[in-house]
Amino acid sequence: MSGNFLVLVSKFNDFITRSLLAGAEAAFESQGISKDNYKIIWVPGCFELPSLAMEAAKTQKFKAIICLGAVIRGETTHYDYVAGECAHGVMRVSMETGVPTIFGVLTTENMEQALARCGVKGANKGSEAVHSALEMIKAKNSLREIETCL
Repeated sequence: MSGNFLVLVSKFNDFITRSLLAGAEAAFESQGISKDNYKIIWVPGCFELPSLAMEAAKTQKFKAIICLGAVIRGETTHYDYVAGECAHGVMRVSMETGVPTIFGVLTTENMEQALARCGVKGANKGSEAVHSALEMIKAKNSLREIETCL
């Protein structure tokens, strides 16, 4: 499936997010989607992902937007605000614009959990985010087909 995809990646915790991005790129490649069909933009942190995703989605130039990041719990309540608002914001983008916007943000209790989810020690959630985007595009196409039959 070709087309324009946007991958937004948080610079914060980049030792994790670089692995998520590598997983996403591998997933695109495995699906026959070349680098010419997706763009990557780095943002400062996860809190900034939804605002840029919304701006991009409003252009209606992307089949899907994939947001990658890592929020790892620390000693303060900062984690709760960033993780929750990021998740809420990404969902809002999808719902308000109709562009599949995928939450590929790790929200973990510790570094070990993050490493287990970014492909370093286990599955890669960046890859899973790409597959989710592709599935949502297919689901939207199926819905359009049903709507034309009604």
